Amino acid sequence: MMETGGPGCGKGTQCEKIVKDFGFLHLSAGDLLREEVKKGTPVGLNCDKLMKEGKLVPVEVTLGLIEKAMTASGKSRFLIDGFPRAIDQAKAFEAKICRPDKVLFLECPKEVMEQRLLKRGESSGRSDDNQATIIKRFETFQKESMPVIGFYDGVDKNIVAKVSSVPPPNQVYEVVVSVLRNIPGLEVKA
Repeated sequence: MMETGGPGCGKGTQCEKIVKDFGFLHLSAGDLLREEVKKGTPVGLNCDKLMKEGKLVPVEVTLGLIEKAMTASGKSRFLIDGFPRAIDQAKAFEAKICRPDKVLFLECPKEVMEQRLLKRGESSGRSDDNQATIIKRFETFQKESMPVIGFYDGVDKNIVAKVSSVPPPNQVYEVVVSVLRNIPGLEVKA
């Protein structure tokens, strides 16, 4: 399963709840990339530069990190957060790994996401939670990531589930649970 939405829409918050209740292994594309940056590898240094510019990291890099984490885990159910962010990433994921059984799209107005990111930036220590980078991230999301929803709608009308992430997190999660209960073979763990 994949979870996507604009920066600050609440992906991380909903992922924590989904993992706890449904037993998915959570793989955050952003966390995997930030970990690579932290290690200071050549790939990580290039990723850091791109992320600070609000740009997307090349698909082969992100996909390689996700695939490596999936293989190393030994698990079979994954919640991939923040990926794909462009149509080429979605196509590469399907070709190399599989088609997701569900793409959860958290919808949220830009103004709400911006407020959330600026508040998070006060304490997160993330280099991409600043006003200049936030604007670039929104532009990249609109240009690159929004078409992914259309791509998956074109592949199968039942893959994308759109959920408003404006209400409080627990209310959003009630809707998310109702969506997940419709995935064949998926049961609530908690």
